[in-house]
Amino acid sequence: MEINYLGHSCFIISVNGKTILIDPFITPNQLARHIDANEIVCDYILVSHGHEDHVADLVEIAKRTNAKVVSSFEIIAWLKKQGIENGHPMNLGGNWDFDFGSVKMIYAAHSNSLPDGTYGGTASGFVIKAEGKTIYYAGDTALNQEMKLTGEIFDIDYAFLPIGDNFTMGIDDAITASKFINCKNIIAMHYDTFGYIKIDHEKAKQAFADAGCDLKILPISVAEADALTI
Repeated sequence: MEINYLGHSCFIISVNGKTILIDPFITPNQLARHIDANEIVCDYILVSHGHEDHVADLVEIAKRTNAKVVSSFEIIAWLKKQGIENGHPMNLGGNWDFDFGSVKMIYAAHSNSLPDGTYGGTASGFVIKAEGKTIYYAGDTALNQEMKLTGEIFDIDYAFLPIGDNFTMGIDDAITASKFINCKNIIAMHYDTFGYIKIDHEKAKQAFADAGCDLKILPISVAEADALTI
């Protein structure tokens, strides 16, 4: 399993011969200006919620690639109105086996609407099982008690956690979240993109290290050489 970071909360995961794009926000992100969204190729697109900084390139990429979009019932219904027919609607607690592995949609404590103001359902995260690994993509979320249940149910190998504060968890809450989910391997997301969420990278890494966790701050790159292999 290989993971590339495309900035903000956007990732590409290559697993079992399939490519999964998560929360495509590339073109408006100045930190990802060296990445051309028009060159992204994927088989699946997972969407945690409908805010602009998670779906800016969604419609264009979905139409061009015909990738299957996995998201809330409400977002999939909204996408149909945008001409996207290849959708798989889910809701909290639901699990589905795809050809790359399984996806379970779980709770995220966050608001959720589409760019035109349409209600997007409940914000979510995903637990993905594939190639003998379990990864938890938290989405935009506050620290919440549901994470303890997630840690009890799943043996999580890697967790993608927001650390930028202001709109989501900050560093301290993300450290607590890592304890709730019993995972020491953390991949950072939702930081630096805007002034509100800029962080000190070294301080963040040290704070996690002091808590017995390894925080990975990945380069923004689609290059295979920059991919994290787990």
